[in-house]
Amino acid sequence: MNVTLAVKQYVSKMIESSGPGMKVLLMDRDTTSIVSVVYTQSEILQKEVYLFERIDSQNRDNMKHLKAICFLRPTKENVEHLIQELRRPKYSVYFIYFSNVISKSEIKALAEADEQEVVAEIQEFYGDFIAVNPHLFSLNLQGVARGRSWESSMLSRCTQGLTSVLLALKKCPMIRYQLSSDMSKRLAESVKQIITKEYELFDFRKTEVPPLLLILDRSDDSITPLLNQWTYQAMVHELLGLNNNRIDLSRVPGISKDLKEVVLSAENDEFYANNLYLNFGEIGTNIKNLMEDFQKKKPKDQQKLESITDMKAFVDNYPQFKKMSGTVSKHVTVVGELSRLVSERQLMEVSEAEQELACQNDHSNAMQSVRRLLQNPRLSELDAVRLVMLYALRYERHSSSILPALMEELSRRGVSERHRRMVQCVVEYGGKRVRGSDLITPTDAVAITKQFFKGLKGVENVYTQHQPLLHDTLDQLIKGRLKDSQFPYLGASSLRDRPQDIIVFMIGGAMYEEALTVYNLNRSTPGVRIVLGGSNIHNTKSFLEEVMSSSSHLTDRAQGGGRHGSRR
Repeated sequence: MNVTLAVKQYVSKMIESSGPGMKVLLMDRDTTSIVSVVYTQSEILQKEVYLFERIDSQNRDNMKHLKAICFLRPTKENVEHLIQELRRPKYSVYFIYFSNVISKSEIKALAEADEQEVVAEIQEFYGDFIAVNPHLFSLNLQGVARGRSWESSMLSRCTQGLTSVLLALKKCPMIRYQLSSDMSKRLAESVKQIITKEYELFDFRKTEVPPLLLILDRSDDSITPLLNQWTYQAMVHELLGLNNNRIDLSRVPGISKDLKEVVLSAENDEFYANNLYLNFGEIGTNIKNLMEDFQKKKPKDQQKLESITDMKAFVDNYPQFKKMSGTVSKHVTVVGELSRLVSERQLMEVSEAEQELACQNDHSNAMQSVRRLLQNPRLSELDAVRLVMLYALRYERHSSSILPALMEELSRRGVSERHRRMVQCVVEYGGKRVRGSDLITPTDAVAITKQFFKGLKGVENVYTQHQPLLHDTLDQLIKGRLKDSQFPYLGASSLRDRPQDIIVFMIGGAMYEEALTVYNLNRSTPGVRIVLGGSNIHNTKSFLEEVMSSSSHLTDRAQGGGRHGSRR
C-alpha cells in the first residue's frame, strides 16, 4: 500500500499511452499539485512532455505538433473547459484522463463536442489526492466543518478523495467510524454509497482478511495539533510551513536568491528521505558528518564544525560546495533557520511545558510552568496561546483551574482578541463534552524523558514524549480490542481476524506526528500495512484556522450546515 507509487504509476501510464512524440500536459489547479508532489518537472521532461498548461488558461497558443495529455478532476467547470477546447482544438490529438468517476452524460457531452475527432481516449485514473509520503495522503481541504456538521461541498469532495484512494490501492474495505462524530458516520455512509453504486470498479480480487477503512474525527484529539514538533518533516511544517512539499524561505534573514523557495521531497532528495523522521539533534549531527566528509577532501583550512552557525558559515565560504551539493546547502539553510527559530522563541523551554501538560497529571506543576512562561517577554503570541489551550484542554474540569487568571495574563501581554477567543473555541471543538475517547486519563502520568545529543552544541535535548491518540486507537485495532461500541462497523458484518490493510482517514486534518506513528507501526508490526490520510495536513496555525472556521458556525446549524453536498 503505497499512495506515492500509485499516483506515479498513473502519471507514467498516461504519458506512455500517448506514444512517442512531443507532448503537452494539460491540468487544472488540483491535478497540478497532485502531479508536482510525485514528479519533478525535469523527470517529466525526460518523458517528452515539453509544456505544462492549465485548462483554464485563456491565452494558450495553437500547437498542432503537440499531443495533449489532459489530467483533470471531473468537475462541471473542467468538463465545460474541455468542451470549449474540443470545439476549437489547439493540439493534434487528446488523451483525456479524469482523476475520478465521471458521469455518462458528461462523456456524451464531450463526444458531441469532439466534431473534429481529436480525442484518442478517455479514461478514469484514480489519482484524486495528494500523495505526501508513501503512507500519507491529503486532500488539501481547509474548513470542512460547520459546527459539528459537514460544510456542504466538503462531504462530496472527501467522499471522492477517499474513494479514489481505495480505487488507486485496489481495496474494497469494510468500514468502521467514530461513533461520537456524526461527520464520521456521514462520510462512512457516503463512501459506502459510492462503493455500492460503482460495484464493478470495486470488484477486486478477494483477500483472506478484508481491508479496513477507519474514519476518525480530529476533534477527538486536539492536543496533538497544539504541540511543537521535533522530527524533521513535522518541525519544518510547524515552524516554516510545507505546502505541497515546498517551503517559502523568502523571509529568512540574508537568504540567497536560489534558496527563497525550496522543495523537500523524499522521492528526489536522499538526505531528506533518510532524515524525515529523525529528531532535530540527529539531523544536525548527520549534516555535520556529511560536511566533515567533504572537508576531508580539503586538508587546508580545516575548520571545526561545532554548531549549526559554523555549518552555515562553512557553506557560504565554499561556493564550489554549493555546486557539488545543492541538497546539502538547502538542508543547512533549513536546519539553520529552524535552529534560529528554536532559539529566538525559546522552544526548548516551551516544548518541555507542552509535553508536561500533554503527558503528566500534575496540576500544581503545570500551573507553575505555564505561569512562569507567560511572564517571559520573549514568548511568541502563538506559543503563549497554545500553552493556555493545552492547559484548558488538560484541566478543563479541574476544581482548582486557573484558566480565568491565565486568560487575564494573555490580555495583559497584549495578545490579540482573536487569539484569546481561540482558547474557548478549541475547548468547544475538542473538549471533554465532544470527545468520544479517553484522550486524557488520570493514570497516564509518565515522567518526561530528556534525550541528550552530544557532539552538536545548541541542540541539547529533544522532547518527543507525547504519543498521539491515533497510536492507541491503531494499537487497539491491530490487537482486536478496539471497542465496537465506540467504533462501530457500517453494516452487519465485522472483522474476525486481525486486520492487515488499514486505511485511516482523519476528518479535520491529520498531523505529521501521526504520520510518524503510522510509519513506526508499519515497521514494528509485520503483516500490517497502514495508510493515513486527512482532509488536510495541519500545523498549529492551520489547525486553529480549521477550529475557527468550524466554531464560527457552531451557532449557525439551522442555516444549511447539515445539507448533503451533491456528487459531481
